[in-house]
Amino acid sequence: MTELPGIVTTGVSGRMGRMLVDTIAQSPRARLVGAIERSGHDWIGQDVGTAMGGAALGVTVTDDALEALARAQAVIDFTAPAATVEFAALAAQARAVHVIGTTGLSDDDLTRINAAARHAPIIRAGNMSLGVNLLVQLTKRVAAALDEDFDIEVIEAHHNRKVDAPSGTALMLGEAAAQGRGVRLADVRDAGRDGMTGARRRGDIGFTAIRGGDIVGEHDVLFAGTGERITLRHVATDRAVFARGALKAALWGQDKAPGEYDMLDVLGLRDG
Repeated sequence: MTELPGIVTTGVSGRMGRMLVDTIAQSPRARLVGAIERSGHDWIGQDVGTAMGGAALGVTVTDDALEALARAQAVIDFTAPAATVEFAALAAQARAVHVIGTTGLSDDDLTRINAAARHAPIIRAGNMSLGVNLLVQLTKRVAAALDEDFDIEVIEAHHNRKVDAPSGTALMLGEAAAQGRGVRLADVRDAGRDGMTGARRRGDIGFTAIRGGDIVGEHDVLFAGTGERITLRHVATDRAVFARGALKAALWGQDKAPGEYDMLDVLGLRDG
């Protein structure tokens, strides 16, 4: 490839969308070639830089995803499940890398994303940061080392506008803990406690979600035994860590075969 990879960003008026635009525009390794918003949004037709209150970037906000992706090598997508599924199909047509940070995807959504991955690389993760993906690996190893005498609780906190719970990252951590113990998360998941729930079942993996203020993202994995507790923790204070991770994924995917990948692949952290 003789020029830098062209990247399209979706949902550019949102907090992550703006952060992605800034990150890509400042990168010496990529070009911002597209900015997508939903139909009817008042940014449509404006330069994305000026719409964000800064200097013009030479990229006009559009609601025509197909046209934007036709000139791109990758699309970075932190939107909503229905939109992400549509972007997956369009990215597959364009043979563009699709980096998905969207959470709250249903089994049907994942089936459709899997179908799109037969034609282009898809990199999907509940969290794009290096620190969180290291925490995933640590969680798996600690869970493997401790037996069911230690209760596992995943505790997460996010801002008051987040619409899904538990967070995608919390579910990643729960899956890692379940893998460490050699069980299916669906069989041991304990969430939504309220009222007279009875005693905690041995071996369950619990989830607690906190929503408030402008919390970017905090995740704790608590291993609580008799007389001792172990806590693994990650705190994000700036969304830029997610944007940088997503751009790293988009660049990593440029020479990869069609298929589904995640940040453990991107960061070289996968252990077998």
